[in-house]
Amino acid sequence: MTQTTPPPPAPDVLTYSPETAARMLPFDVFDEEFHQDPYPRYRRLLAEHGGLLHTSEDSLAVFGFDEVSAVMKDPRFGIGHGKKSMISDQFVENQKDGESGRILMFMDPPDHTRIRGLVNKAFTPRTLDNLRPHALGFAADLLREAAGSDEVDLMAAFARPLPALVLSHLLDIPERYHPIFFASAKESGRGLDPGFTLTEEQKAGRDFARDMFINAGIEMAEDRRSNLGDDLISELVRAEQEGERLTEWELAMLLMNLLAAGFGATTAMIGNAVHNLLEHPDQLAWLRANPDRIAQAVEELLRYDTTLQITTRMALEDADVLGVPVAEGRHVIVMLGAANRDPRAYDRPDVLDLSRPVARNLGFGHGIHFCVAAPIAKMITQVGLTALLEYSVERGEQELERWPGTFLRVIGALPVKLG
Repeated sequence: MTQTTPPPPAPDVLTYSPETAARMLPFDVFDEEFHQDPYPRYRRLLAEHGGLLHTSEDSLAVFGFDEVSAVMKDPRFGIGHGKKSMISDQFVENQKDGESGRILMFMDPPDHTRIRGLVNKAFTPRTLDNLRPHALGFAADLLREAAGSDEVDLMAAFARPLPALVLSHLLDIPERYHPIFFASAKESGRGLDPGFTLTEEQKAGRDFARDMFINAGIEMAEDRRSNLGDDLISELVRAEQEGERLTEWELAMLLMNLLAAGFGATTAMIGNAVHNLLEHPDQLAWLRANPDRIAQAVEELLRYDTTLQITTRMALEDADVLGVPVAEGRHVIVMLGAANRDPRAYDRPDVLDLSRPVARNLGFGHGIHFCVAAPIAKMITQVGLTALLEYSVERGEQELERWPGTFLRVIGALPVKLG
């Protein structure tokens, strides 16, 4: 019997290294072709491996719809604790008392359950109904100002400010914060990428943007403590003041999460949706003819080009994915973008078809970590596209720019001509 040398143990911290990335991920994170269009690689993975692939002794990739769904809803998989978590370098230490801080999507129960319960009430159907007319007004004003130019960057003129204005209305964010939030959007978009894909310089930029959002949240919370209102920040400050429900540092991290996501993820969703409509003029024409089907169309656009492409999990105990054993401590790469193109789940998955019957997609995750702000992000995207349909829209002559980042798919500049 041939003896083989056992693989070396996983390092305590997964530091930047192309070798580490190649070992952990089923794609080349440094490949520009993959960055521009990951879907051909996803097709090959799905065709060759079904929905699951052992990438190394300490990592596993799941990319089929059923496999991703199983991991996302299984309580045996979570974010994990300690330095061996794939995203441990993104945990923020409170310099005041050493308390570790995580954004909501990086939490495991019971903390996740407690804090999510506090913000759930901010994203109710009633909240959406109250926000929608304001969003419509913001969208109309932005497009009216942008129209008439020879060429305009739709991201800068529309897709970035629209979610910011809606979020500012919900949280009562002073407009003086907008310029610094926009200036940090590019770096904060790397906040979901694991550290082993980032250089020290890229990490420094990411951390600077993150700290800026944290400090802004601390400032606004401090202001509300003496000027409580009816906005969401005031509601969270009240929860903090009640004691035990929310610590001061948890409040800072939660506000950072809401601000970064509100100024970034929804913007990315709008940009991807508009870009894909312009790339498929037949679908844009269908939407113009069927404006009442906007909610259905947004679901299909999200499925077709998923904003959050990838996330991570760790086996918190010995577990399995549809019968495939996964040992405690093993990393799991959860590929949402690939799962949304799984031919076992969707007919003609690589075709954008806005008339497709609405079916569940994994664009906002699944299980307890289903994005708490998904209803508002979808509403803002629906409103933005509805307002845009009032104009003739064509691709401009300048090149589309994609911002760096692997886990979050973000367009940096989208030149268009608005009639």
